Amino acid sequence: MTTIDEPVRCTQTPIPGLLLCELPVHLDDRGWFKENWQRRKMAAAGLPDFAPVQNNVSYNVRRGTTRGFHAEPWDKYVSVAAGKVFGAWVDLRAGDTYGTMFTAEVDTSRAVFVPRGVANAFQTLEPYTVYTYLVNDLYSPHADYVSVSLFDQAIHIEWPIPLDAATISAKDRAQAPLSSIKPLQTKKILVLGGDGQLGRSLRNEYANEPNVDFAGREDVDITSSDLESCLDWRSYDYVINAAAFTSVDEAESGQGRETAWEVNVTAVSRLAKIVAQNMATLIHVSSDYIFDGSKDQPYDEADSPSPVNVYGQTKAAGEHVVQMVPRHYIVRTSWVIGDGHNFVRTMLSLGAQGVEPSVVADQHGRLTFSNELARAIKYLINVQPPYGTYNITQDGPVFSWAEIARQVFAIAGYSHLTVKGISAADFASSASGPVARRPANSALSLHKIRRAGFLPKDGTELLTDYVAQLVSVDR
Repeated sequence: MTTIDEPVRCTQTPIPGLLLCELPVHLDDRGWFKENWQRRKMAAAGLPDFAPVQNNVSYNVRRGTTRGFHAEPWDKYVSVAAGKVFGAWVDLRAGDTYGTMFTAEVDTSRAVFVPRGVANAFQTLEPYTVYTYLVNDLYSPHADYVSVSLFDQAIHIEWPIPLDAATISAKDRAQAPLSSIKPLQTKKILVLGGDGQLGRSLRNEYANEPNVDFAGREDVDITSSDLESCLDWRSYDYVINAAAFTSVDEAESGQGRETAWEVNVTAVSRLAKIVAQNMATLIHVSSDYIFDGSKDQPYDEADSPSPVNVYGQTKAAGEHVVQMVPRHYIVRTSWVIGDGHNFVRTMLSLGAQGVEPSVVADQHGRLTFSNELARAIKYLINVQPPYGTYNITQDGPVFSWAEIARQVFAIAGYSHLTVKGISAADFASSASGPVARRPANSALSLHKIRRAGFLPKDGTELLTDYVAQLVSVDR
C-alpha cells in the first residue's frame, strides 16, 4: 500500500466518467488510516465536485454477498472500509457506450466514482466486508430507480463466486434483463425563456432530443412567488435561464425599472435558490452592459462591473446572485442577433425603403448570433469546463453600429444608400423617448472560452450569410 502523503490517482475506465481511484493508506502496528474522501485531492485527481449529501454503509456478514445492478438517479463514490469486494458496472446511458461493462477488485486502498446512469453491483470476497458510498441526492418517490438482473446472460460478468452459490436478495433476483431497460437519458435540461430569440435557437440546437424541455412565458412565470412548485425541479440536471427583461430604454422608466429588477434580479434569486437546492447546474445569460465601456481593450471575465444604466445594473446584480450557486455558468454576451426583431433586420427594412439612416458610430463591439450562442451553451453542458463566467460573442474585428449598418447595406445591395455615423449623444437628443446610456466599448475578450476548447466563428462571415439568407427570403 501507499503512504498517505501521496496524491490520489484516478484513471478513466472504458465507461466514460467511471473513475478507478488509488487511495493513499498509512499503515503502522495499530492498523491503518486513510482519507477516504478529501475534496481538494479528489478534484486534483480529476473527480467532479459532485456535492455529496448522504453517506451510506452496507455491512455484509458473508463472503459471496452480491448486490445490484442498481442505477439510482445520482452519482456515487464507492469504497470499502473493511474487507474486499469484486465490483461490476454496466453503462445504461443512451449513446455509443450503452451496455459497456467494467469490473475491478476494490479494497481499502481503492475507490470508484460511478456517474449517474451507470448500474453498480458488487460481490464480497471476504466476510464482514463494510462497503460505503457517498451519493449526491436523496431518495424521492417521484424518481426512477432502474435495476438490471444479475443473472442476465447478456451481461458477461465472471463473478468470482458463482451466483448460484452467492447470497442475493429476492428483490435482486427478480430484476429485469438488460434488453428490457430503455437507455437512460442523462443531462436532462430545462430551458426557461424558450420562446425568445435565444430560446428558439436552443430549440433548433436540441431538435429531436427528448431530454430537453422548453418553457416559455406562458408555461412558467419566473417571477412567480410559487416558482418552486411549478415544475419537478429534481428531474433536471441543467437549467438554462434564457428569460430576461431586455428593454434597455424602457428600464429607465419607473415601471420599467421595477419590472427589470423583478425579472433580472428577484426572479433570478428565486431560481438560483431552487437550482442550488436541487443540486443542478444553472446556465445564466448575462450582458456586456454590466460594464461602462471606458476600457480601451476587450473586457475579460475578471473585470469588475460598472454599469451605466438600469438594465446593466440588474444584469450585474443577477450575476452576483448566480455566482452563489455551486454549479453555474454565466454566459456573458453582446449584441445578440437571431430570429426576431434586431438591429440587422431594422437596417434591412430601412434599406428596402430607400431610407438613409443615422446610426451611432461611437459605440463598438461584436455581434453574437443566437444560434452560435446556443451552440456554445450546448458545448459547456457537454464538455463541462470549470464552472464560472465565460464571455461568448463572435470572433473577428470590433465594429461600431454604423460600420455594421454599412456592411449590412453592402451585402444586401444597398451600397448606393448612405449610412451616416452620429454620436450616441446626438442620437439620444433626437429620439422621441428616453434613451439609456450605453457602453462605448462592448467588446468582450474570448481567451477563456477558447482555452476551454470552444472556438467562436468570425462575425463578419456569419453576418454575410445571415443577411444573404434574409434578402433571399424577402425577394
